[in-house]
Amino acid sequence: MASAATTKQNEGYYVPHGSRWPFTAAIGLFLFMVGFGTLLNGVSAGPWLMAAGGAVIIFMLFGWFGTVVAENLSGLYNAQVDKSFRWGMTWFIFSEVMFFGAFFGALFYTRGGAVPALGGATLTHTYLWPHFAATWPTNGPGNIGGDFEGMTAWGVAAINTAILLTSSWTVTVAHHAIKDAKRGRTVVWLGLTVLLGLSFLCLQGREYHDAYTHLNMTLHSGIYGSTFFMLTGFHGLHVTLGTIMLITMLVRAARGHFTPDNHFAFEAVSWYWHFVDVVWLCLFIFVYIM
Repeated sequence: MASAATTKQNEGYYVPHGSRWPFTAAIGLFLFMVGFGTLLNGVSAGPWLMAAGGAVIIFMLFGWFGTVVAENLSGLYNAQVDKSFRWGMTWFIFSEVMFFGAFFGALFYTRGGAVPALGGATLTHTYLWPHFAATWPTNGPGNIGGDFEGMTAWGVAAINTAILLTSSWTVTVAHHAIKDAKRGRTVVWLGLTVLLGLSFLCLQGREYHDAYTHLNMTLHSGIYGSTFFMLTGFHGLHVTLGTIMLITMLVRAARGHFTPDNHFAFEAVSWYWHFVDVVWLCLFIFVYIM
């Protein structure tokens, strides 16, 4: 009786085995962030630390996700595991919403509070910088970053907006193809989504190059430059991660890993990709247009 009860309990709740991958991920993230922080402060070792951290993270991703894929294909997971995966992805995306919310909050506070206050909305103007003009974009009192031109919305940014909106549609079509058990169609539409993601990254790289070389706008161009590059840079990082995940899903779809009833890995990536698209729409409106 005890053995039967134990078997029934194991069928209802999956207990994962011990894993070294979370510890490996922590090491990689630590090295990457320390490298990024030292890079911003002009330390020559910063890029090398970032590269080392990135290499560890990539190694971890291959190992950890490979383990999960193998366990899933072997039939080890049950409905409880699928539910926990869905909750885990939901909370992860919520944490990402809070992450970007902090940066958007900094932008709104700067434009709606700090800049007007320094420009004369409060007595701060009189005592700190009486000649400061409350205009946007601004690089702060004293022209700290030198003269520069702000970013325009109806160039590369508008094209990238169209690209990401189209990619949301193509990944949705691929999702429906999985539900209809159409592997070929899934691969085609997922491949198009990957190409759109790569196109976005290439155009953003071109935009950054133009900003630095032609507009003289850099990360050091006062509050406008720092908020612009922090928001768009972190979004670009998320697009990069999303594109890598889409490529992984493309390979798995081509190998027949997904069925109409078992494809949450694809669903999770599509959720993430739609989230990235929504964040870009907010960026396009509040950073480029307004």
